[in-house]
Amino acid sequence: MPAPERTLSRGVVTRYAIGSIGTGGFATLPGLVLVYYLTDTLGVAALAAGAVVTAAKVWDVLIDPWIGGRSDRALATSGSRRRGMLIGAIGLPIGFALTFAVVPGLGPVASGIWVFLAFLATATFFSLFQVPYIALPAELTRGYDERTRLLTWRVVVLTVAILLFGAGGPELRGAIADEHLGYLVMAVVAGLAIGAGMLVATTIAPRRSGAPPASAPAPDRAATTAAGALAGYREGFAALRRSAPFRALLGTFVLQGLATGLMLAGAQFVATWVLRDEQAVTLLFVSLIAPAVLVTPLWQLVARRIGKERGFVVASALFALAATSMVALVWAPGAWVYAPVAIAGAAYAGMQSLPMAMLPDVISHDARRSGLDRAGSFGGVWTAGETAGMALGATVLTIVLALTGYLESTAGVTVQQPDSAVAGIAIAFSVVPAVLVAASLVSLRGYRLRREDIDDDAGAALAGEERTTA
Repeated sequence: MPAPERTLSRGVVTRYAIGSIGTGGFATLPGLVLVYYLTDTLGVAALAAGAVVTAAKVWDVLIDPWIGGRSDRALATSGSRRRGMLIGAIGLPIGFALTFAVVPGLGPVASGIWVFLAFLATATFFSLFQVPYIALPAELTRGYDERTRLLTWRVVVLTVAILLFGAGGPELRGAIADEHLGYLVMAVVAGLAIGAGMLVATTIAPRRSGAPPASAPAPDRAATTAAGALAGYREGFAALRRSAPFRALLGTFVLQGLATGLMLAGAQFVATWVLRDEQAVTLLFVSLIAPAVLVTPLWQLVARRIGKERGFVVASALFALAATSMVALVWAPGAWVYAPVAIAGAAYAGMQSLPMAMLPDVISHDARRSGLDRAGSFGGVWTAGETAGMALGATVLTIVLALTGYLESTAGVTVQQPDSAVAGIAIAFSVVPAVLVAASLVSLRGYRLRREDIDDDAGAALAGEERTTA
């Protein structure tokens, strides 16, 4: 018999969702403008620009499992994951501003090093917040549908943040004639907004004294307090090895992150060189995100009707079809592209909300089977995979640009791109993401958890708590 779901208050749902102002802003704005900033303002070669962004993200991937392990140990010893989240929320705005504060006149090599170091620090602060933030839903509620509700409203805010940062960031940058100053003002304003959203979310991190989390029937305190820098990696990869549903879901999400990261990084290039209107990037973002904001609650209804995992398949297939249709940009660029972008946006809402709602199900299922509380370790590996996918998306774009003869430039210098480069941009924005999403569905076939499995997990956890308190 399913265990009764604990209904989360509107305040908890709202404050958790507000945290995605930060995650949406950081995931969107660097992915949208950082490569373009390096190649077309600082004069860094396309492959070198991709290497700068990717190297910083590789560091992020490396530290995420460690941060996850530290978060689990902090929960076991202090009763909360809040400290790491606070450090990340306070430090990120500083690092973000420094990333876009390169001194005018600095050479391409020095500029690339500056951006790399500043973005490295920014990514570290982001991980300190994001890893425990991802772990919270498994601890806030056990309910299959209640988790979908929590993550649905998170994705509503996430998509609004993507719209505001994706459309507003370039507009704010373009409102200032001096390119260098425009980027700096954009970064300061965006960084403060990102940090504020993160700070709000820290207020819901549970504080408890000795009580086990909802997801874990029997926490392994000795293991969670184990010292050593490698403990987080061991715990994270042990979770990955023992949980087949996690491997399937993570593989799917990484491939889809690669696809969306590629499209995100390519949007500015499509606007400038395919549509021949640099400001069209704003319309591309509005077309993508406005439908996502409206449609996200509908994916919650779909999940209730057919299950999260089946709804995820439907959303992914719809996205792949919409992306494929945009290959016609190679031969007939025009305003028609906003229609398939809107369809992709509606599908993207499901591709975000449903796997995020499935992750706490995976965590609670593992807790029941293993007796271990490893929500932070799961969150660390998940964030590492998501970060890797998004970062490699920008890398794939720079490889396509280099192979097709893209010409980099510095601020104030106009170049004419060869037809091969323009075609490469269009293909990188359409066919390649579609193939990646189609491949991700192969990985998703390994995900076997269904509603009844999660209801059984919740019932077992509730029974364990009742025995403990009896």
